[in-house]
Amino acid sequence: MAETLLRVAGVSKTFGGLKAVSRVSLDVPEGSLTALIGPNGAGKTTLFALMSGFIAADEGQIELAGQDITGQAPHLNARLGMARTFQIVQPFAAQTVRENIAVGAHLRHHQRADALAQAEAVAHRVGLGPQLDKPASDLTVAGRKRLELARALATEPRLLLLDEVLAGLNPQEIGDMIPVVRSIADGGVTVLMIEHVMQAVMNLAEHVWVLAQGELIAQGTPQAVTRNDRVIEAYLGVGTAARLRAAGGPHD
Repeated sequence: MAETLLRVAGVSKTFGGLKAVSRVSLDVPEGSLTALIGPNGAGKTTLFALMSGFIAADEGQIELAGQDITGQAPHLNARLGMARTFQIVQPFAAQTVRENIAVGAHLRHHQRADALAQAEAVAHRVGLGPQLDKPASDLTVAGRKRLELARALATEPRLLLLDEVLAGLNPQEIGDMIPVVRSIADGGVTVLMIEHVMQAVMNLAEHVWVLAQGELIAQGTPQAVTRNDRVIEAYLGVGTAARLRAAGGPHD
């Protein structure tokens, strides 16, 4: 059985009386590809920010590879091997794709030539090889998503937190991106993804956690959680699960 790489234990965060995350606990095994899903406003991105150190938890503990990183700054977590992407992609528009990726590579490679070489290797992994010398401002939405992924991957993480890396893509682009994410996991990087695109979750994730109103309401295989009454109602409203059962639809 794989060892736990990331452990979140009883983590909570309140903003002005709103409980954004409430006593959430989960373990991410090393070498896994898992997903965190839930309706808009469920607290998923807040939980990622807590894990990665961009905001501090009010209570609870977070460990990476057995080391307590609760409240630790993001750059220190990056040195320990945690990287994350962001929903809103903000590349350095005037720089080339190669230079953008090299920013991440500089975490491990202090010489510019080494960082640029690492950037080129990562670009090929995510399908940006032909666009290395293009200004980032010239990339399509799909290209910018790949660039965001590449910048995080260039830090050579053990754990990669992907925050809606497929958002805004059309079905063809989603289909093209799914094997890229899978290849990263197959290459030895542990991946935890926030995702609304259920096609990707069903195709990629071994295990899924479901967050609703800041609380963890279900977990299991993608197939199991999509049949869970609490999950159905979190997405579609109270009473939906009963109506689906009456109509002969999916249920637990």
